[in-house]
Amino acid sequence: MNFSLILHFKGGPVLLLDAQRLAALAVAQVLAGRNLNQVLQKELARHPRLTLQQRALLQDLSYGALRHYGVLRAVLDALLQKPLRDGNLRALLLVALYQLAYTHAPAHAVVDHAVRVTVQALRKTSAKGLVNAILRNFLRRREVLLGDAACASEEARYGHPQWWIDKLRRQYPCQWETILACGNQHPPMALRVNRRLGGVEGYLAELAQAGMAGHAMGQSGILLEQPVAVDRLPGFSAGQVSVQDGGAQLAAGLLDVADGMRVLDACAAPGGKTAHLLELADLDLTALDHDSGRLQKVEQNLRRLGLKARCLAGDAAAPQKWWDGRPFQRILADVPCSASGVVRRHPDIKWLRRESDITRFTAQQADILDALWRCLEQGGKLLYVTCSVFAEENHQQVAAFLQRHADAELLPLPGHAERDLQHLPNQEHDGFYYALLAKL
Repeated sequence: MNFSLILHFKGGPVLLLDAQRLAALAVAQVLAGRNLNQVLQKELARHPRLTLQQRALLQDLSYGALRHYGVLRAVLDALLQKPLRDGNLRALLLVALYQLAYTHAPAHAVVDHAVRVTVQALRKTSAKGLVNAILRNFLRRREVLLGDAACASEEARYGHPQWWIDKLRRQYPCQWETILACGNQHPPMALRVNRRLGGVEGYLAELAQAGMAGHAMGQSGILLEQPVAVDRLPGFSAGQVSVQDGGAQLAAGLLDVADGMRVLDACAAPGGKTAHLLELADLDLTALDHDSGRLQKVEQNLRRLGLKARCLAGDAAAPQKWWDGRPFQRILADVPCSASGVVRRHPDIKWLRRESDITRFTAQQADILDALWRCLEQGGKLLYVTCSVFAEENHQQVAAFLQRHADAELLPLPGHAERDLQHLPNQEHDGFYYALLAKL
């Protein structure tokens, strides 16, 4: 759905102007090192009177400019006669170029609004001529500029940092281009039906009655043909369904839980996997997360679904601060990682990450695994999960763990031929890694 086009023809020039202004400020903050979701949440809190349409457009412009930042940056540099040092002005031009290159927003409105934002919001009256000239120059030379940019560098062509491209080329010599292409797409929207309240076929019928289409995916999943706002989903507020990527939905089944088990979800927020486990079995479940603010999201999700768990704020790598000493029969360790498998949902990640971050993540993952292993009973199982596609965080991490722990065994994954599973992103799901470890 192209919100730029919709807003314009609904009499929304002012809405487009506000969204462009706020998106430019958001992109500038991300390029200065801030997290996009946190920036957008702050902006939305500062502007509570924004309509749903404005909010949707703000997200579209912010995400789009960052999703295509590689080529947009190359185009902008080609249009500038000298480097532009002002971060806010540069971000405004990137957002406007995204609108002109990738949306159906009327070109004259995009240019006019960018000039007005330059003068009214950024207070850069002297730069209005520059903004107008750059955008109109792009309109005249659009195809040539985009083509030249894509040929100039791999960062522009593939929309990812060079180190990221190089790593995927080494680790996936036959698949790296497909992985990169997926990272630049809009993500699919998948649902998880609460099996305590109904089945997939019944919910598909409810969707059809509401004018929405999708198809079954896995045991409890539905892939929608078109994303929709959650308030349009039948029974969402009553806990009948949740939004959860199809790849993420594998976790609960792979952990092999049964009624009465003592289970730990060690990095629980925002709670999708926690809830799924409780939908499958009656468990004595502890949901742990180091961020008490994010832990509130777990509690909110559980309340909506009518489920209960013990929610604790604590560091999974330091169980001595929160663990009561009673071993768990099952542990889900969805550990912090590069998030390289979900980058299309978080396009800021690829520009904020540095290759050196992978070393930091692998050290943190190893600390968490070693600590949680002490909390697992003999004969128990731990499911190691990342939303990464990088081998250092996945196959190599598990291999190193097995070298350190003689009492650990890598088990076949239930329902899969592999002993560990690297799920690469595709049209239906994001990229995830799974490994099931047993304590001998």
